[in-house]
Amino acid sequence: MKKISTIALLLLHLTTKAQYAPQAGLSGSTAISATSTAIDGWANTCTVQRGYIDIANPTLGRVTGGEEVNGTNAADGGILCFGDSGVATLTFPAAIYNGAGPDFAVFENGFTDPANGAMAFLELAFVEVSSDGINYFRFEANSNTPTNTQIPGSGVYMDASLINNLAGKYVSQYGTPFDLEELKDKTGLNVNNITHVRVVDVVGAVGAHSSRDKDNNIINDPYPTNFPTGGFDLDAVAVLHMNAVGVTVSENKLLVSVYPNPATDYITINIPEFNNSDYYIKIATITGNTILSQLVNVATTTVSIADYPAGIYYISISNNNGQTWVGKVVKQ
Repeated sequence: MKKISTIALLLLHLTTKAQYAPQAGLSGSTAISATSTAIDGWANTCTVQRGYIDIANPTLGRVTGGEEVNGTNAADGGILCFGDSGVATLTFPAAIYNGAGPDFAVFENGFTDPANGAMAFLELAFVEVSSDGINYFRFEANSNTPTNTQIPGSGVYMDASLINNLAGKYVSQYGTPFDLEELKDKTGLNVNNITHVRVVDVVGAVGAHSSRDKDNNIINDPYPTNFPTGGFDLDAVAVLHMNAVGVTVSENKLLVSVYPNPATDYITINIPEFNNSDYYIKIATITGNTILSQLVNVATTTVSIADYPAGIYYISISNNNGQTWVGKVVKQ
């Protein structure tokens, strides 16, 4: 059998690396558009601990670009700059819960290579969540971007399909999604009551100060970005599964169906596992104003929404056994 050269082995290794979802706009991308109707709301508070202009030269000081308010509300291109190893913590009008598919998305301001839509200038960050504001749990990230050459601070584009679970994977106006299902077995974390999201700048240096993924691979992204607007640039954090304001979803969930959805005049609420106890139904606006509070003791209830303005409404249902269900309905 012929010997395989070292170069051939290296090429084989690179081509068998795991591939992930590609850049926004390409088939198979998981990017969340800032205008998606799946978005329930946005972060409304943000605090930042600024990082260094260049972590290898702390005498240059810390970045100053943007304001904390730029990390809140809908993605609009206004950014908060982190600097090397900077950290921002965000909270929301109500808790995030673990629904079907991704539960929230982080927006940055990357931009596409004009010559190749699969490539883009990207700056990356780790993402962590907490259900008590004290204990944080990080999404396991993957980076298969080659590390034989440092990606410089400008002029070089990256392949999003080599990156997984790192904020900043997608270009401006497209958020990187995160699914709480991945963290459901973490002791000390209630994935149905996420109150804080923390975003941590990746230091993309391939030498000293490097950040690493879950497999201890160096994460290579633009470095150094040694100017006052360097590091990860946070635009916004969108929530795809937000509890009704003031409602916490229990781990002990009810099974509920609400139909039709979207609806015009009436909705029907059905509790298949009805057990003859009292159930409490609350309907609230997206801003948290309760517009209906009702006690029922039947399996199926019809509620009129004919007089409600068009928009999204949250429905929460609970019983005396501590079971809870929260969902949303669209009034046309």
